[in-house]
Amino acid sequence: MGFLLPMAFSKVVSSVILVVSFLSLTFTLAFPGSSHGGGFGGGYSGLCPEFYEFSCPQANDIVMSVLEKAIGREPRMAASLLRLHFHDCFVQGCDASILLDDSATIVSEKKSGPNNNSVRGFDVIDEIKAKLEQACPQTVSCADVLALSALGSTVLSGGPSWELPLGRRDAKTASLSASNANIPAPNSTIQTLIALFNRQGLDEADLVALSGSHTIGVARCVTFRQRLYNQNGNNQPDATLERTYYNGLKNTCPRIGGDNNISPLDLASPIRFDNTYFKLILQGQGLLNSDEVLLTGNVGKTMELVKEYAGNEGVFFEQFANSMVKMGNISPLTGSNGEIRKNCRQINN
Repeated sequence: MGFLLPMAFSKVVSSVILVVSFLSLTFTLAFPGSSHGGGFGGGYSGLCPEFYEFSCPQANDIVMSVLEKAIGREPRMAASLLRLHFHDCFVQGCDASILLDDSATIVSEKKSGPNNNSVRGFDVIDEIKAKLEQACPQTVSCADVLALSALGSTVLSGGPSWELPLGRRDAKTASLSASNANIPAPNSTIQTLIALFNRQGLDEADLVALSGSHTIGVARCVTFRQRLYNQNGNNQPDATLERTYYNGLKNTCPRIGGDNNISPLDLASPIRFDNTYFKLILQGQGLLNSDEVLLTGNVGKTMELVKEYAGNEGVFFEQFANSMVKMGNISPLTGSNGEIRKNCRQINN
């Protein structure tokens, strides 16, 4: 009898522990933002792919339905939304600061050199957010809308998919100065590109793979005019430009005027996400200086990767997916930091 009481007591304690553990897990699953890390599993600074599994299970379907229509109307929009996520993450982390308009307390990042008259797609983000607010009020952050839109845009353009960690929260601040300082310019040298990516915890493999997003989209004349007319301050074109390609670009982009004339970043398949971008670089048909220097900048690692991705689309897709997850994990706000904006263009009152 003396042994039975402790055994019975032990069973009761074990049962209580099991019940408490189950209830704790159930609560965490039902309210994924309840723990400071913002969910379970994943291992991405409090982010996890299942973040909205119970709080807004239809989130991805809502995002994709809007994207399908928007990209169907204008295929270029896929590249614009992918670029929004990139320009957001490189400025104080992936926190939707790029979406904030000017206000009494906010100086908008939309006015920075890299963004002004350039970044676009805000109306599509607004439409997605409005539909999410109808279905799941104040649940899905604008930062996650940007991340989901970048993933959806890649997939709808024929590119790879990836398991996307979620649970980012939205910033209550923006930084015009960081936007000017952190986002690589189209005329960047390879050394500048590597330094700016390293500042965000991204390496050469990430630089080359993420540059591969230029397989879709367009660029304005003002971003590549220097290569056509005055690459090194001597009134001569960039010698690495293939001659026929160079002549065609001059028709699009005159020496004076036409700043907003556009040319595809990937001349061969401008709305399909593939590895043609890297093949074109090997042929001297990379549009931006920041594209061509991946090959001609005399950095062995980036040169090798351009050649590898040109020859093997599967390897490029795999690295692009990994690098997008890595970029999407730059300094996210989680737990009680930041907020879930009701309107992506302004902080909550």
